[in-house]
Amino acid sequence: MAANGGNFWIPKFKFEYAIEASDALQSLGLVLPFKPQDGCTEMVYDPRPLHVSKIFQKSFIEVDERGTEAAVATGPVFQLCCLFKVDFVADHPFLFVIRENNSGIVQFIGQVLNPSIT
Repeated sequence: MAANGGNFWIPKFKFEYAIEASDALQSLGLVLPFKPQDGCTEMVYDPRPLHVSKIFQKSFIEVDERGTEAAVATGPVFQLCCLFKVDFVADHPFLFVIRENNSGIVQFIGQVLNPSIT
């Protein structure tokens, strides 16, 4: 049964995460781009050997009264059209997911352990 728009309260929050991912990728078997002798030499014309030394990834998400801003998307937090009214207050730990509506692909997933400090 679907809910008909009610009040929905979540705290404002902002998360940033950065990681140097080359070790993790190499442990998963992606080793060729990291080899100094022949990593990426066929991708560019240069007599010097070219290879990947590091790979960095950074993620960002901010949710406030204006909506949601993320590293890959900007849009409203939620728009619900439902059959019965539900009030929701996230004054306790919760999970959040940002997914693309047409494909259903999850773009971000996160966890707020203590909403009073976000």
